[in-house]
Amino acid sequence: MLNGTTRDTGASPAVRVENVWKVYGSAEAQVTALRDVSLEVAGGEFTAIMGPSGSGKSTLMHCMAGLDTVTRGTIMVGRTTVTGLRDKGLTRLRRDHIGFIFQQFNLLPTLTAEENIWLPMTIAGRRPDPARLDRVIDAVGLRDRLKHRPHQLSGGQQQRVACARALLAGPEVIFADEPTGNLDSRAGADVLRFLRASVRDLGQTIVMVTHDPVAAAYADRVVFLADGSIITEIWEPSAEAVLDTMKILDRIGC
Repeated sequence: MLNGTTRDTGASPAVRVENVWKVYGSAEAQVTALRDVSLEVAGGEFTAIMGPSGSGKSTLMHCMAGLDTVTRGTIMVGRTTVTGLRDKGLTRLRRDHIGFIFQQFNLLPTLTAEENIWLPMTIAGRRPDPARLDRVIDAVGLRDRLKHRPHQLSGGQQQRVACARALLAGPEVIFADEPTGNLDSRAGADVLRFLRASVRDLGQTIVMVTHDPVAAAYADRVVFLADGSIITEIWEPSAEAVLDTMKILDRIGC
């Protein structure tokens, strides 16, 4: 079991998880979703989290992002300790330091693509840096579609709008939950290439939950969970290596 192993990349941790437990219910109804998990994600790193259904991968991501609380342990995003933050602090953390990309695109149908990209910053009363706005728009390749509404865009284009929205404020980390789950293989590959490029060109940190070995192969590292614990990890993964690891874990009952 490799719980908390890291590679020295020279970058400060964008996310640090220390001895985290997450327990739901009590007595006979008690379920342990995370068991003493420790993990570091370096700044500018693309990490994928994989595991069978019920392994704790989504719970881990939700706890890291401040969308769920931990039972025991500590989580930090940058220099901010997430565990113990009250509602106002969590709102500020999610607004200023975290970006989200979900399987559902979560775009407002009455707004244009450009307005959807701007929306979180508009709500926060802030204006984006013009240079970063240009870089993000060029990165997603939708400059000629900015005035279109979501129903006028393909699924892949809608997800790229969601990606641009997450990137615009320059968050400390972006959490992506099955970001290609509603896309066909071609559109999914476009989104994954964009995420890979945002790490390379913008220095973005990404943590992605996925069940797809092909999607995981775009990451720098794949972390495998089973029964709430980190079992192993792969650096510089290929889709074949990820699939082989999943088969081994399945064979040994993890």
